[in-house]
Amino acid sequence: MTCFAPLQNDTFLRACLRQSTDYTPIWLMRQAGRFLPEYRAMRAKAGSFMSLASNVDYATEVTLQPVDRFALDAAIVFSDILTVPDAMGLGLSFAPGEGPRFAHPVQDEDAVARLTVPDMNKLRYVFEAITSIRKALQGRVPLIGFAGSPWTLACYMVEGASSSHYRLVKTMLYSRPDVMHTLLKINADAVALYLNSQIEAGAQAVMIFDSWGGVLADGAFQEFSLAYTRRVLSQLHPTFDGVRIPRLVFTKGGGLWLDDMKTLDCDVLGVDWTVNLTRARHCVGDSKALQGNLDPSVLFAPPAHIEKEAIRVLNAFGQPHTGSGLGATHIFNLGHGINEHTPHEHVATLVQVVHDHSRNMRQLNHVTV
Repeated sequence: MTCFAPLQNDTFLRACLRQSTDYTPIWLMRQAGRFLPEYRAMRAKAGSFMSLASNVDYATEVTLQPVDRFALDAAIVFSDILTVPDAMGLGLSFAPGEGPRFAHPVQDEDAVARLTVPDMNKLRYVFEAITSIRKALQGRVPLIGFAGSPWTLACYMVEGASSSHYRLVKTMLYSRPDVMHTLLKINADAVALYLNSQIEAGAQAVMIFDSWGGVLADGAFQEFSLAYTRRVLSQLHPTFDGVRIPRLVFTKGGGLWLDDMKTLDCDVLGVDWTVNLTRARHCVGDSKALQGNLDPSVLFAPPAHIEKEAIRVLNAFGQPHTGSGLGATHIFNLGHGINEHTPHEHVATLVQVVHDHSRNMRQLNHVTV
């Protein structure tokens, strides 16, 4: 068992578990990425995305870059959601300007029949990076591990790349739902094993990114996305070494189904910028922490506008739980990943505003109680 330094800032983990915090914690989806000049320099040095992600030293450095630059309350391992299907033998590559692409997409019953849950040794580089990052963080903030949802992985696996229409994957879903269910079961069991391995390597929370759940029709979302996210969650370690491991779920475009998602066996539900946090809190109640949900494009506005919008998001959630016991808590994040062209100084503004205003909210509540 690897020994890690004691955690110095547990604000994020406490908020995940619906415990009171002195301020609202903040981290950003895709924070270890292309908007930072030091990342771009490291990416050029590595030569390719996969060379960067699969090198333990590089992945460690890139994960720590945003934590070194900003007062963020969590780090997230630098990796990609498509490492799992890559380990299944689909041949992942990242063409410049085109995004991810698979050499061997899964587009018929025979291709699905050949799929199996991959040997986790093929993903050893991810687990070694997590252990390395935990050591390098020296307890400054918690480390989040992550994976794509079974449905989101299926979208890439069937389409063979990113898609704006999802024609191939939806054709399989509607014409051969039996084949789609087989694919999703394999994906769910692979994702569960992958996340458990991340926890065993040192991840202190794990997040499921259902990036494309929102492209499904009502009914199809519950059957082909939510059910398999539930299957993943049912297999995850609730604790490791006697410590609770928070589980976060984010479905982009899933705000319409919060009432369904609140029954998931997870600790945190992420919402995108189309969701009103006041209504989301009313829907979910105290059963889950909420994460989100500033529109990433706000970060292109002048600092005064960023401050205004960040305060609006905090005020929309309202007064968070204070005192002992459990209650409604909020983790500030964007409604999706940070854009690569974001001015990094604007991120510093956002982090400062979130910390300052959320502290003031708690102090005012303490005075008025």
